[in-house]
Amino acid sequence: MGLALALTLSGLAACSDIDSMFGDDGSDMSASDAAAPTADSAGASTLPQPPSAAPAPGGSMAAAPVAGGAPVATITPVTIDGGADTGTQVNRTIQNLRNQMAGIEQKLAANAQRLADLRNQGANAAGAYQQSKALITTRLQVGTTKGNPELVSQWNNAQSALDALSGNINQLNALGTDVSNDSSNAHFALDQIGATFNVSGAVDEDHRQLSLLEDETSQTIVLVDRLLKEVSDDVQRQTSYVGSERGSLTVLASAIKNGELYGGTPGLTATAATGGMQLASAGTPLVVIRFDQPNVDYQQILYAALNQALQARPNADFQVVAVAPTKGNAASVRIAQTAARRHAQEVMRSMTDMGVPATRLGVASATDPGAADSEVRVFVR
Repeated sequence: MGLALALTLSGLAACSDIDSMFGDDGSDMSASDAAAPTADSAGASTLPQPPSAAPAPGGSMAAAPVAGGAPVATITPVTIDGGADTGTQVNRTIQNLRNQMAGIEQKLAANAQRLADLRNQGANAAGAYQQSKALITTRLQVGTTKGNPELVSQWNNAQSALDALSGNINQLNALGTDVSNDSSNAHFALDQIGATFNVSGAVDEDHRQLSLLEDETSQTIVLVDRLLKEVSDDVQRQTSYVGSERGSLTVLASAIKNGELYGGTPGLTATAATGGMQLASAGTPLVVIRFDQPNVDYQQILYAALNQALQARPNADFQVVAVAPTKGNAASVRIAQTAARRHAQEVMRSMTDMGVPATRLGVASATDPGAADSEVRVFVR
């Protein structure tokens, strides 16, 4: 029975704080070793700063390209034209509205530049993260020692870059709030312009200026709303990416601890694994691990089975059952029960290392006359 080993972690818990994961090897990958920068400084202290884009002649804003050459959509603020003072009260209202819109245009240009800068910072953080992740994966793929301190250092670098990307999301959220306020102000100004048409005491020149300002305000609203959509799309995309990669980091940490890349052998089947590991059929345990020899190598298939189960049921809980055979005298049975419980605890530790929260795990003991050796059976609840 073949197993798909694609690294899909939507069901595995995303966890960046795994203080004790490398404790056995003397290396500590605690959150304090890779402290996340604050939202105000994300990417600024550990990553190179992007070049600033300057306004192009004529009011067009040339956006800075992000890493990989993908430019930010160009935002060209609308020029708010002036008008002669007719001396009417309506004209004074028009001048106030014109000043409001000029201020919104300045904010629009500044916020578009902020988005360009944040995209560059985010691209730099993502690139640094992927580079560290690739180095770890490559080293694990060719084989390495358990708890290799070089890989621990690379893991810390990856977490720092991912933390910088999280800070970038915070800044994008703040930018979205500012742009949303500008959008509300522009819509309110448009309503005021429409209402001013009905105010008495205006001359023809006032209505000409109002019509021009109305057109300029409508164009500004289109640009502000477009910028707001781009910011919102970036927040959703980066939030999804960071959530997924938190899970990847958790699995990589476990792989570094064991010196083995989980899910790294496409097409792995149950019969190919050593140590008597079997996938149970439908309606029976998710996996059955027979401890019929020392050092049973079960992590690969256990990971694949958990991955498949959590893809189908992301909120699933698991029951780990220690099963002991009943052959022999009473003393032999007790020894077998003790060994089965020890193996069950070992399997539970492996599951938590793979990203399954301990709160979603339960443990129980049982005996089975049909069992030839100590077994651990994992059920989906």
